[in-house]
Amino acid sequence: MHELSIVTHVAKTLDEIAEENKLTKIGSVTLEVGEVSGIITDYFVDCWNYFKRKHPLLVESELKIEITPAVTFCEDCKREYETVKHGRICPNCGSEHTFLVTGNECTIKEIEAEGGE
Repeated sequence: MHELSIVTHVAKTLDEIAEENKLTKIGSVTLEVGEVSGIITDYFVDCWNYFKRKHPLLVESELKIEITPAVTFCEDCKREYETVKHGRICPNCGSEHTFLVTGNECTIKEIEAEGGE
């Protein structure tokens, strides 16, 4: 289960942001999680809820997750398509010269917090 290590990394980033901005409490964190990131969101929420009890800055925080659709770009026909529906092969021209544009990320989108200047 790599979700706990990702939660730990997110918490470290939030600690740095809190220190830079003199935040005393984080009320909520919104994460954008890619559809093909490999993160199992149910496990991720469970790990967050476990971890936050031991982390003073996050103890009362709410985790919000927004799923980012996976989109692939075809270098041959220059079109984008839904990755999950079609995979690596372009449904428009049959090319394998494709790459993932979005859908593999895990980023902090928004933080609601108290404190700061």
